[in-house]
Amino acid sequence: MIEIFRQYLEIKSLNELNDVKKPDEKCKIEILENPDFQLNKFFYKQIGKNHRWIDRLSWTDQNWRSYLDNKNVKTFILKHDQELAGYFEQIFNTEKNEYEIAYFGILTEFRNKKYGSYLLAYAIKSCFKKHINRVWVHTCSLDHKNAISNYLSRGMKVFKKDIIKISA
Repeated sequence: MIEIFRQYLEIKSLNELNDVKKPDEKCKIEILENPDFQLNKFFYKQIGKNHRWIDRLSWTDQNWRSYLDNKNVKTFILKHDQELAGYFEQIFNTEKNEYEIAYFGILTEFRNKKYGSYLLAYAIKSCFKKHINRVWVHTCSLDHKNAISNYLSRGMKVFKKDIIKISA
């Protein structure tokens, strides 16, 4: 058994955000107006392979399509020039009037270049374009070593912690 330390973080106001400047002019973020499950699947597998993202590995193409057909799920991609660099998925909860940043990551070759900080700040700002109560995310000890510090540095606060046990 492996013990995983999980933390849930939130930010309740855009005023709490510690914003980050664009790392360079070749960097841009765009929403996927026409979701492409193959792109989400690509990011999920490439980023997740080093962090034990396994819950969606068994998804069929139809599972991916159904997930992305939900009008409350949005995907944003980060590019450097025309090269894919990272992404995030946000899910709007209409009942709670909040966003979850469901998946977030930078491809290996673009790490340690301030892209993660910039992408997270953008993710938070894009959520607050609606008048919402909060943005939240969870991370765990299997995620990238800089994940928790990035969330905290952007102004997010831990609101819950737990430990889960999984098979090795």
